[in-house]
Amino acid sequence: MSDTPIDPSKRTWIITSACAGAVGGVATAVPFVSTFQPSEKAKAAGAAVEVDIAALQPGEKVTVEWRGKPVWIIKRSPEQVAELPSLDGQLADPKSERKPSELTPEYARNEHRSIKPEIMVAVGICTHLGCSPVDKLQPGPQPSLPDDWKGGFLCPCHGSTFDMAGRVFKNKPAPDNLEVPPHMYLSETKLLIGEDKA
Repeated sequence: MSDTPIDPSKRTWIITSACAGAVGGVATAVPFVSTFQPSEKAKAAGAAVEVDIAALQPGEKVTVEWRGKPVWIIKRSPEQVAELPSLDGQLADPKSERKPSELTPEYARNEHRSIKPEIMVAVGICTHLGCSPVDKLQPGPQPSLPDDWKGGFLCPCHGSTFDMAGRVFKNKPAPDNLEVPPHMYLSETKLLIGEDKA
């Protein structure tokens, strides 16, 4: 080791340069690392949506947006709920057994695909190519629908039809039932779309 003393001004210059370099490195790293964080817009897009359904009457539908998707909330009439089991033989997946974890939460794997029989909650996007089906809620003969139509939805793009529980009919282009998003009731009249854990 050399016995030559280090010039104090050189030492100060080295320390100052090292500190400036460290500050510059941190200043460069922070914006880079922050790009891995979701943006405020992305956070908002994935946030749960609270919906008040107190005013919803039987046969009425409201649409809310969750994660950029339309989510339909429909209050089915007692007659519409009663009709659901009679359609099982005409449906491709009446019990939502295909892709259940992906498209249908555990609590919606039933005849009405919902927590409460009268309230349907479904993503309004066809499982074929992502078109949005149109309401055909009134029963009876209509263009592009069978004469014994009980009410439901028609995808105008390729003709897939869904019943009042969002279940797809057999021999249609759509491979699966409409998605049921995670949801839960905060009260008798308030729904939270996007979360289902207390």
